[in-house]
Amino acid sequence: MALVGKKFPNITVDAISFMGDNLRINILEEAVNNKKKVILFWYPKDFTFVCPTELHAFQAALQEFEKRNTTVIGASCDTNEVHFAWLNTAKDNGGIEGVTYPLLADTTRNLAAALDILDAEWVYNEEVNDEILEGSNVTFRATYLIDEDGKVFHESVNDMPLGRNVNEYLRLIDAYTHVQTKGEVCPANWEEGKEAMSADRNSTAAYLASH
Repeated sequence: MALVGKKFPNITVDAISFMGDNLRINILEEAVNNKKKVILFWYPKDFTFVCPTELHAFQAALQEFEKRNTTVIGASCDTNEVHFAWLNTAKDNGGIEGVTYPLLADTTRNLAAALDILDAEWVYNEEVNDEILEGSNVTFRATYLIDEDGKVFHESVNDMPLGRNVNEYLRLIDAYTHVQTKGEVCPANWEEGKEAMSADRNSTAAYLASH
């Protein structure tokens, strides 16, 4: 079920800081109480392959997100202990040493299940005369952009082998902020500094005529 236009689920999850502090984070409250946008990105598992490239890419762009009043939070279903071990593993050894934003540890899978992003399906098994769980039971590469009121304004889900383009999320945040502040709408391939449009037929016609 799509969450765009709706409030992010009001669920609190275990998390860890890069310093090793155990935290409890509620994404909705992070946005609303701090009056900040939040980008929450899920990845399948610690100590894997595409995942560390993404975590380092978000870290490299951290200042750009902060300039846009946006909090970055990573998430998987690994434990805090495994997160911390990975945070203390060097980059040249496949680790995420140097990552400074918090990581959710959704070991209960309460939030991941509410978002319906788990690779998991209950299937009836005749041998045991019961349903069994099939799939890896870890998350796909899901990404959520949440505004200052806790509303989701973007969501996307990649299959596990497909890494994300971090710059696209910066562009989406810029576009949404432009809508918030200017009241204009943003056409295809819009970037900060480019022409936007009024939400009416004449403005669309004029834009199309000049592009």
